[in-house]
Amino acid sequence: MNILFLDQFSDLGGAQQCLIDLFPAVRNRGWQIHIAAPGTGALKDYAESYYQIRSGPYESGFKTARDLFRFAGELPRLANEIANIAKECSADIVYVNGPRLLPAAAMAQFPLVFHCHSHVRHRYAAVLAGISLTSAHATVIASCHYVAEPLRVYLAQNQVTVVYNGVSEPRLVVRPSGSGGPTQIPHPETPNFPARTRRIGIIGRIAYEKGQLEFIQAARLLPAIYTFVICGAPLFSNPAAVEYAEQVRKATTGLPVEFLGWRDDIHSVLSNLDLLIVPSAPGEATTRVILEAFAAGVPVVATRSGGIPEIVSDGETGYLVPTADPASLAAKIREALDDENALRRIACNAQRAWRERYTLAHYQSRILNILEKVGTSARA
Repeated sequence: MNILFLDQFSDLGGAQQCLIDLFPAVRNRGWQIHIAAPGTGALKDYAESYYQIRSGPYESGFKTARDLFRFAGELPRLANEIANIAKECSADIVYVNGPRLLPAAAMAQFPLVFHCHSHVRHRYAAVLAGISLTSAHATVIASCHYVAEPLRVYLAQNQVTVVYNGVSEPRLVVRPSGSGGPTQIPHPETPNFPARTRRIGIIGRIAYEKGQLEFIQAARLLPAIYTFVICGAPLFSNPAAVEYAEQVRKATTGLPVEFLGWRDDIHSVLSNLDLLIVPSAPGEATTRVILEAFAAGVPVVATRSGGIPEIVSDGETGYLVPTADPASLAAKIREALDDENALRRIACNAQRAWRERYTLAHYQSRILNILEKVGTSARA
């Protein structure tokens, strides 16, 4: 089977990583991977054939009126371009990995799977997505119930399947201890919190909705006995994100903060954290870094935002705060680090949840079963 994967970005963010995680299982089935996306980012390296499509550029996040007019104007040309690419690679399925290309892909009239990773915030966008999905008789994969909700009104119940992200097993890492020598931490069963300066971190794309500024403001309310870690960078060449990143950096003046930049070895970063903070703004889905922390045995403090409560049970597999205001974050961080027994129990519970529901193999199996069903129906 030939699958054409469409993405609105060729740089690697969370949604693109979900594709990369899927590709080994796709190849194991003997299926062919073709990718089409704007630009020539790292995503192109994962395909048998790559097609650079003309789309945008658009800003990530908030859309201007200029973006909307440009989008409407390019829609017929883009639909024709996608149809031609699908014909050229003999696509059995067109797999759309983001909403921006969905209307054009629906017009291309190929069997369509839409993987919805984020909440469609604006009503006009939900209506457009709903009409596109209905007209194409598309199959929808949603990363959580929260992101599926705006689309359900347009679709039959059997058209939507919620598949939570899956993450791989942590590799063997070395974690520094307070005794002067490294401590080997294998695939964790009982998390280890060595006697050293506690390290509290935030990992992910640096952007307003990810809450790095609130993280730093919370750090100022905590005792000067912790080290704070910011891992990530602004992505997608977004000027607003670059400006925000500079604002975050200036806010750290006088604080013990380490900037790691963008890192692909997330297991290694997590192995040197005692607590992961996920202070996402309203509208977040189920960010994969939470599941990576579950797998690595690193306790999580997150906001009760969007789809996060679907995977984090407060006091059982993590800690939830109502909003990302700095005072609430600082209070919950104190509470977590002051009770080491509870911290260990929560980390073990989270690892158990990962093993039972959020492994990469479970994720791959569910997605491939959906693709097999769509491909079989298309051939019937």
